[in-house]
Amino acid sequence: MNRDPAMLMGPYEIAQRMGVSRQRFQQLTRHPTFPRPYQELRGMKVWLAEDVEEWITKHRPPRPTEDDTPE
Repeated sequence: MNRDPAMLMGPYEIAQRMGVSRQRFQQLTRHPTFPRPYQELRGMKVWLAEDVEEWITKHRPPRPTEDDTPE
């Protein structure tokens, strides 16, 4: 698997992508299946976008939308 470090995500981007608060994001990072950070910088961690997207696909099923509700 080719890991391109140019595609990094920080806590803000991941929380936005998942539609959760930063506090909820912090809780999710403690889950044993959440990917390990690619790099720990002074003051924050960054993840490979590919790892985050794979985790979201496996562990965060899409929420129903208004179009999914029966009439």
